[in-house]
Amino acid sequence: MREDLEAHVRALLRALDPDPQREGLERTPTRVVRALEFLTQGYGVDPKQVINGALFVEEYSEMIVLKDIDFYSMCEHHVLPFFGKAHVAYLPQHRIIGISKIARLVEVFARRLQVQERMTTQVATTIMEVLDPLGVGVVLEAEHLCMRMRGVEKQNSSVVTSAMLGTFRTHQATREEFMTLIGRR
Repeated sequence: MREDLEAHVRALLRALDPDPQREGLERTPTRVVRALEFLTQGYGVDPKQVINGALFVEEYSEMIVLKDIDFYSMCEHHVLPFFGKAHVAYLPQHRIIGISKIARLVEVFARRLQVQERMTTQVATTIMEVLDPLGVGVVLEAEHLCMRMRGVEKQNSSVVTSAMLGTFRTHQATREEFMTLIGRR
């Protein structure tokens, strides 16, 4: 499969560059394929398996927030990067999750061809299904190179998406506490 992908990249380079045989492009197909394999490695990971080994019984009933999780993803519409920060919170109900697993879950969904809206929902839904908390809140803030480098070329634009489940959706005070803790008031 790698050879097929490299052949496609070579064909793309021939179509784009008047001198596709020059030294600087000689090994580009191999580098592009390796980069794409890395940037889309999330397809090979079951998000629920990322969490399952780190669930702990704990009678903690206050909000748990992990904020400013850096992520890098690829827009499925243009195959250009978008990147930013994820903020994830949940209200536990008898179980907590190892905090590094939240960051790994964000990474699994980021390392796929994505739209930010879906990624936000995927993170929230997975935590809700696996952990069964009282509620989950996820906010993603991202810069999209498809908006900055082409099309409308808006250099200072960013996109903010949210998914609020359980008490984060039904209780305004819970949602407000989350937004205050991540600095989005």
